[in-house]
Amino acid sequence: MLKGKVAIVTGGTRGIGYAIVEKYLENHAAVVLCGSRQETADKAVAQLKAARPDYPVEGIAPDLADYESVKAAFDGVRERYGRIDILVNNAGVSSSEPLSAYTPELFRKVMSLNVDAVFCCIRAVYDAMAAQGSGCILNTSSMVSRYGQPRGVAYPTSKAAINGLTLSLARELGPMGIRVNAVAPGVTNTDMMKAVPQDVITPLINQIPLRRIGEPEDLANAFLFLASDAAAYITGEILHVDGQARS
Repeated sequence: MLKGKVAIVTGGTRGIGYAIVEKYLENHAAVVLCGSRQETADKAVAQLKAARPDYPVEGIAPDLADYESVKAAFDGVRERYGRIDILVNNAGVSSSEPLSAYTPELFRKVMSLNVDAVFCCIRAVYDAMAAQGSGCILNTSSMVSRYGQPRGVAYPTSKAAINGLTLSLARELGPMGIRVNAVAPGVTNTDMMKAVPQDVITPLINQIPLRRIGEPEDLANAFLFLASDAAAYITGEILHVDGQARS
């Protein structure tokens, strides 16, 4: 579904991001994954190549909240591959502190990676995509962007901002052939969830009409569809992949 495409996936070393990278490679894209450190990026690449040595994948580790760092890294991708077709903004951070314990520094940290970095990455690929007259930008939102959450106010705030960014840039960049969409995951079976006790998970599952939490592949399939030509007339959408869960 992605043959001949070049994709950059931030937060691609584990969880949903890693599943997206795998899914894109299985569908014949060349993928550059971004990690928080070069060591973690290299480890993810090694795992992927252990399964399939011929996978066209490499890892980089720019400071995503620093535009010059991102621009230099993404320009390098464009020089090596000749184009950038897909950008997946998946890197993010959460927090669960109550407002009484929330500091301005913590709020700024969450917003920096979840919002500022997304802007930096989009701005860094804009020139390449505009010159091509085509491109696909996919942002990771969250079910809490719609419903909020009891604690950790910066996270749902940041994801609501991602929704606004997605809708606005879809309008602005559409005339250039650039599609902009978002995927909003619900409760998903990542490493973070595996550490949660079963007596906490069971009530969560009971609130989900499909009676299970999501798997990373469920999200990867949504990111695959939106990146493919099957979604060529879809832009400005926030696709909720949450089993109709309610936070």
